[in-house]
Amino acid sequence: MGAVAGHFPSPAASKEWLSVSVLPSGDVVVGVVGQGWWLVIDEESGPGRIVAGPFPDRAEARWAASARGSEGRDFAWPVYGTRRADGGLSRRPSPQDWAWLAHLGDQLDRLVADWDATISDEDPLTTLVVEVAGALAEAGLPLHDANGPAGEIGGASLALEPVLGGVVVTWRQHDRMSVEQVAGASVDASVQRVMNGALAEILRVRGFAVSEFGGGSGHVVRPAR
Repeated sequence: MGAVAGHFPSPAASKEWLSVSVLPSGDVVVGVVGQGWWLVIDEESGPGRIVAGPFPDRAEARWAASARGSEGRDFAWPVYGTRRADGGLSRRPSPQDWAWLAHLGDQLDRLVADWDATISDEDPLTTLVVEVAGALAEAGLPLHDANGPAGEIGGASLALEPVLGGVVVTWRQHDRMSVEQVAGASVDASVQRVMNGALAEILRVRGFAVSEFGGGSGHVVRPAR
């Protein structure tokens, strides 16, 4: 699905580094124009103000933010971007952002292949599918690979239902549980119920409108109103 493409500059642009210098204290070097992690204080009157950086990675920026907090200063947030010549910050996708987008793209590739023929990238349901998949992936839950050779492994199954105006979400257990029933039919049914309930609760917490479907065998997920 192409719904996640086109929102950010290219990965190559995000990895470009200019010559920078960093003081031992971690404070901003006047006149430096470079890309990396910076500590920024959000200001009500305008964009955030850079107070330290650049740092080579997010962990070091977080450590510096924690150290500043212990000194009683305004709390500063690690933000990835390019410091402009005028001292402002142009935010950019971080390496972690690119890794996340690649992971989400891999998850979306697991969806049924003929969806692209059913809805367009501009359809609101396409956005909903991407948001639901993203919420589940952020919770650490994989999507079920309906097309791949490892489809028996299981995961969250998303079924597009335009008539219902939403996406039906169900949990697909490993074939050992759902097909071979190695633990027995009653355990299979109980685990299925628990996992379907967990999916629904996660999506409710993330702000979606969730209602039962098929007597609890799945849930219809719609955008929150």
